[in-house]
Amino acid sequence: MLMKIATTITRLLLGLIFLVFGLNGFLWFLPAPPASGLMGQFMSVMIASHYGYLIFGVQVIAGLILLTNQYVPLALVALAAVLANILTFHITMAPSGLPLALVTTLLWFIVAWSVRSQFVPLLARKTGTSAAVTTAHRSRFA
Repeated sequence: MLMKIATTITRLLLGLIFLVFGLNGFLWFLPAPPASGLMGQFMSVMIASHYGYLIFGVQVIAGLILLTNQYVPLALVALAAVLANILTFHITMAPSGLPLALVTTLLWFIVAWSVRSQFVPLLARKTGTSAAVTTAHRSRFA
């Protein structure tokens, strides 16, 4: 019971983090110092190319999904890619933000662990039926 409560709080916190920071990407309500150097160039390209909107949009949608407790595994898969980029960004260009990125990653792992059974099919090898279908498909078009 206590673990379920802790997981729920973690999921809500993770959803809130991504919702707030995703919305900030659109609305700029959290003040940030001007970016300089390589980080400034990277951010300029993200903004100029509108690629940032995709990242922020994924964060908002996944955050909402986590807050509503619907399709949590889908939100976690989407956020895994976002978190990989966030960690890489902070490791290589902005180490001052690394602690929050690491905490967010830890929260992600806690929530992912609670729904780990949903990811088992993604890690399964092909079954005999799938292999037979693939072989038949190849021979038909070869």
